[in-house]
This record gives sequence, C-alpha cells and structure tokens, in this order.
Amino acid sequence: MKNSIVALISLFIITSCSKKEETNLQITGNIKGLQKGTLYLKKMGDSTYITLDSMKIDGKSGFESNINLKSPEMLYLFLNRGTSKSEDNSLMFFAEPGKINIDTDLELFYTKAKITGSKNNELYESYKKINARFSEQQLDLTVEKINAIKNNHSDLLAGIETKSNAVLKRKYLYAINFAFTNNDYEVAPYIALSEINDATIKYLDTIQKAMTPKVAKSKYGVMLTKYVADRKKL
Repeated sequence: MKNSIVALISLFIITSCSKKEETNLQITGNIKGLQKGTLYLKKMGDSTYITLDSMKIDGKSGFESNINLKSPEMLYLFLNRGTSKSEDNSLMFFAEPGKINIDTDLELFYTKAKITGSKNNELYESYKKINARFSEQQLDLTVEKINAIKNNHSDLLAGIETKSNAVLKRKYLYAINFAFTNNDYEVAPYIALSEINDATIKYLDTIQKAMTPKVAKSKYGVMLTKYVADRKKL
C-alpha cells in the first residue's frame, strides 16, 4: 500500500512537471559576430514589456528558446551587447506556434534579420514593404511643404496638401484591403489595430466580420472585436 502511494505521488509530480514544461514554439537562430551578450524574448503587456525568456551568449553565436505561445502575436527580441552602445538592439517578429528561425548580424541586428517559419511574419514583411513606399512619399511631400513655406510659395501648399491626402488615402485603402484579403491570418486584425485604428468604423467592421473563426478567437481577433464594439458605442 505504501509503495502504491509513493508511486502515485511520483506519477503526479512527473505529470505536473511535464505540463509545466509543455511548449509549442521553438525559436532558434544565429547572430553572426556575437561572442558575448544576453538575448531577451519579450511580448507587449498592457503598458510594458513582459520577458518570456532570456538566453546568455558566451562564445557561440547560436541561440534557442522554447516557450508556450497561446496565440500568434508580435514578439520582440532584445539584445544586450554589454559594452556596445549600438541603438540597433531590437527586432520584432510575428510569432506563431511551430518552429521559427532567426538569422541576423551583430552590426545590423534589425536590418539584416532573416526570419523563417512564420506565415504571419512573412505576410507582415510583405505588407511593410509596400507600406514603406507610402511613408516615403509622405516624407517627400512633407519636405516639399517645408520648402514651400520657407521660400514663401504659399500658392503651392494647396496642391501639396491634396497630394498628401491622396497618398494617405491609398495607404489606408491598401491596409484595409490587405487585412480583408488575409482574413485567415492573425496579422489581419493586428494591422487593423496598429495601422488603421482611426479609420472609418465601417472599414474596421468589415475586417472584423471577415475574420475566420480561428482568427476571431486569437489575441488580436478578440481585441479587434472589442475595439469595434467600443467604437460603435461612441
């Protein structure tokens, strides 16, 4: 009887430990040129970053992290270089359960990062490439506006403003269409919340209603549904 109780207790402990250590996302990677430092894997909480894991680098530039991700979401990889004062110490990526690999460079930690294994991140990267063009056009028009004011060419301001509004409209329409087209991925509600949250409610409502059941139950899907409902109340 005593042996049976001991066996049951041991089984309970083993089962509890296995549940505690259960993970569904493996992140591996390599940072070329890094010999010493600490990597922190974080996610955004209500008002600050929450650390999910930390990895010490000492001699080998490879790293690995295994975590349990309840829902696909944007994660952040921060690098503490120790003595380096570089500002290029963080990169964001859209994580999802499975296996993700991150290869990058110590000198260009963010700009040279190559991330594979996440369809949501792949879609987000393609979105950013097009969106960057709109941002560049807006920047160019801002420079034109400043020069027009500086040189007292007030007659040019109305035309510049019209162009700027047109670019902004195209930027919003692209984001709306992208989110609607990719309604089966969690990146859709994320873009709606982070890029066009001040868009006309009918557009956000269209994106929210187009989400598949899987996406609607995700972290950003639930957030978008609540956000649209709150906007409608106002």
